Amino acid sequence: MNTPSAPTRPRRAAHRRAAAVLVPLALAATALTATAAPAQASSQTGEQPRKQYPVGGVAEGVSNFLFSPNAVSGVNDWNCKPTAAHPNPVVLVHGTGVNLGANWVKMGPTLANEGHCVFAFNYGMGSPLNLGGRVGGLTSIAKSAETMSAFVDKVLAATGAKKVNVLGHSQGGMMPNYYLKRLGGAQKVDRLVALAPTNHGTTLSGLVNLGKALGLLGVVNSAFDHLNLSGLKDQEEGSDFQKALWADGDTVPGVRYTVIATKYDLVASPYSNGFLKGDKVRNIALQDQCPKNPVGHVGLFTDGPTTQNVVNALGADKPDFKPACQDYGLPF
Repeated sequence: MNTPSAPTRPRRAAHRRAAAVLVPLALAATALTATAAPAQASSQTGEQPRKQYPVGGVAEGVSNFLFSPNAVSGVNDWNCKPTAAHPNPVVLVHGTGVNLGANWVKMGPTLANEGHCVFAFNYGMGSPLNLGGRVGGLTSIAKSAETMSAFVDKVLAATGAKKVNVLGHSQGGMMPNYYLKRLGGAQKVDRLVALAPTNHGTTLSGLVNLGKALGLLGVVNSAFDHLNLSGLKDQEEGSDFQKALWADGDTVPGVRYTVIATKYDLVASPYSNGFLKGDKVRNIALQDQCPKNPVGHVGLFTDGPTTQNVVNALGADKPDFKPACQDYGLPF
């Protein structure tokens, strides 16, 4: 057996003692270096660095749909105070058939990480088909807009802000227009960003037109009313709700609008129905920016170019913004 010589043992012991001292010092120095930059940045901007939240994807969206329908990372921090860079809190409005936990698994924490105060609510859960509070956007859109109105007031009171920005998907991009036009919301909203909104109604890839042609649409709509699913009927192209909502034009003064749509939308169809006409409106077809983007209606919730456009629309709002063509969403 080889035994280390006597001089070797003291040297090894000395090395261990040195490591015991130097490693913690190195870690401490690294920690100080890591924290020094945010501290310096906050002294320059007058703002404190914010917590960074994990950004989810499709798997987290499915999990949240089932197990976290009322909460998502980075959203509904009622202690959040708006900054000079982002003075308007962002209110997220989910689409038909989902909830805030699923719909905003990517964009909620992304916007929070950008420095926004982000809030979201569930609505339209009054139908017996809501699966225990998981499936929203089913009931009357006018009633859902009243829910939104109360929530916006709560956000303004908590944050001290004068106005909010709104981000909505599908029905969540259309329903806020009722709030703006019929419930006085125009005085409380600066920007409305809508992802594949059902503005001007949807044919649902022609099914609504087929139902009319076959004389079955009235029967279907009666069933919707019986099951408290008026939110579905209200979104049909040519519905009484759609005719009344847009009778006096698409927009209201003082609000900036951004509509982001995909040409492969089979739910809010035709996709161009979602586009608005009026002052301070920007309509974006994603494939005009990224021709190879296969994203569909649902897939917008995690789509990379869509998320980048949202960050721009709620931030710098550059009219010539072009996203990186990567991280595409689901093709349906």
